[in-house]
Amino acid sequence: MTPRRQKRLVIVLALVLGLGATVGLVLYALNQNMNLFYTPSELINGKPDGTKPEVGQRLRIGGMVVKGSVERDPKSLRISFKVADIGPSVTVIYDGILPDLFREGQGIVAQGVLINPTTVKASEVLAKHDEKYMPPEVADAMKINHKRLQYTEEQLQGK
Repeated sequence: MTPRRQKRLVIVLALVLGLGATVGLVLYALNQNMNLFYTPSELINGKPDGTKPEVGQRLRIGGMVVKGSVERDPKSLRISFKVADIGPSVTVIYDGILPDLFREGQGIVAQGVLINPTTVKASEVLAKHDEKYMPPEVADAMKINHKRLQYTEEQLQGK
């Protein structure tokens, strides 16, 4: 090989390695910031493909605020409440000012970290904007869980 070709080969290899490192770092950063959406049923029972979130994982959870479950700390802005869909409920702990539309029986989406299998420490709580609106992810997940519950009920009855 001539020195000129060797120089070109070194430059091309350096560019390929640099591009590969850049793509790898971007994918790593995106993976760290990815928030997966779960309903309370999926959080406890797992998604249809069997995946369950791990403790410490960032996620989003959506559902309806259970009536009578809102507990406020009188000395701080800390609040805890339960969120449910058609199955079990999950406790959400939030330290901050809630949206004006937040109330019991309304749909919410909370973003935070799973601190144990049934508790999420939220960093952000979003409330729906009217009575007929439901986030598409929540509606789709509730439909899937409803179909899965019907199927398991039919299995239990022996049909």
